[in-house]
Amino acid sequence: MDEMQQSKQSDVKGTTKKREDYLEWPEYFMAVAFLSAQRSKDPSSQVGACIVNQENKIVGIGYNGMPNGCDDNLLPWSRSADDRLDTKYPYVCHAELNAIMNKNSADVKGCIMYVALFPCNECAKLIIQAGIKEVVYLSDKYHNSPEMTASRRLLDMAGIQCRQFNPKRTEIVIDFNSINHCGKPIK
Repeated sequence: MDEMQQSKQSDVKGTTKKREDYLEWPEYFMAVAFLSAQRSKDPSSQVGACIVNQENKIVGIGYNGMPNGCDDNLLPWSRSADDRLDTKYPYVCHAELNAIMNKNSADVKGCIMYVALFPCNECAKLIIQAGIKEVVYLSDKYHNSPEMTASRRLLDMAGIQCRQFNPKRTEIVIDFNSINHCGKPIK
């Protein structure tokens, strides 16, 4: 038996095992939401969302930012000002809205949305109208605000399951040099 046949045979017998530290689906989808958030130009809040269908296929992603065609250099990014029109809030599109609008399928009915922050009341309305069945979120830091109270009320009335993501790891590192087996950094 030559070396190649022995190698194949040992794989069949189980001496070579699959990786155990691979990303499971929920970690993968939340990581995609977090990676998408890195596109946000918001200096204080970077939020991403990832919509997944029943076959574990990503059908939409989005991040928070200004509307298409609006120069984000001409709009405010501030969290507070004497005049609310001088803050980002009347202008910015949330990650959930962008993920729904960026969908690559006919609709997102029955899908799951993975999102960094629990959705506000405005996003809850969009989620309900789009037919999303479940929201998986990491942080609920604005839990006691009126917008989040209204959001939970709406999502509950619509029968949309909401659950907090419990990560199995605290970080996922993207190393662009990991594919380079000879150890030379990518230039």
